[in-house]
Amino acid sequence: MPTRSIEEILDELPTFSGLSEERLGLIAGCGRTGGFDPGEFLACEGDAADSFFVIRRGKVALEMPAPAEELVIATLGEGAIVGWSWLVPPHQWSFDVRALESTRTIVFDGACLRGKCEADPALGYELMRRFAGIILDRLQATRLQLLDVYGKPGED
Repeated sequence: MPTRSIEEILDELPTFSGLSEERLGLIAGCGRTGGFDPGEFLACEGDAADSFFVIRRGKVALEMPAPAEELVIATLGEGAIVGWSWLVPPHQWSFDVRALESTRTIVFDGACLRGKCEADPALGYELMRRFAGIILDRLQATRLQLLDVYGKPGED
């Protein structure tokens, strides 16, 4: 099976589909392949968010501390985008991200991509618009998970 380029992989993802070849090339230029073993952390809450990930194979959990144990907010697999904090100041991870199984990723350098967005504000706007959907999805997942764990206010 021939190896696909980062541009080809990005073009197949809803977050990046429809971007011009030039823009896909700019984004891909900030990416490299990576891998994580089961249990390994891709990122930790509060750390500098200097990257984001596209899951090529495997699964990761978005987790946050809870009184009894880590609370899994979402489980993400192939094709998922992990991380939006690279785009939004103060550029700190909002969740822990842990590999649940052997996971292959494309790791994107957030500082590299922010620099390209500064140089091309239209690219920056387009990425902000596209990543806003990811931010909303994570907010909703967190809200639903917290309701599931702690119940609705006023319920016993």
